[in-house]
Amino acid sequence: MLTIENLKEYGAEVEKALQRCGNNEALYLRLVGICINELLEDKLGIALKEGEIDRAFDIAHKIKGGVCNLALNPISEPICELTELLRNKTPGEYEKLHARIVLKTNELAELMK
Repeated sequence: MLTIENLKEYGAEVEKALQRCGNNEALYLRLVGICINELLEDKLGIALKEGEIDRAFDIAHKIKGGVCNLALNPISEPICELTELLRNKTPGEYEKLHARIVLKTNELAELMK
């Protein structure tokens, strides 16, 4: 079950994110759940696999906004790096960064069980 405590243990800066949510824990937890479900769809992975860099950038940028506002640091760090690579169309370690995002998303999804 997703809780404030297990999100803290995961590495989320819960206090910072709660302030953004008006200190409404229920709202914060609901938004984290929505974010997890979107990440699990892995539209980013599909765009990367298809070589659609512009679409991958748009998706990564959207994810970045969500995970940064929710202070989900284990995901925000690699998604920020990937977003910048995609923004500049810099060849890089897209797959490696995506794999880190997937790993941290799966860890986060486990907290929902």
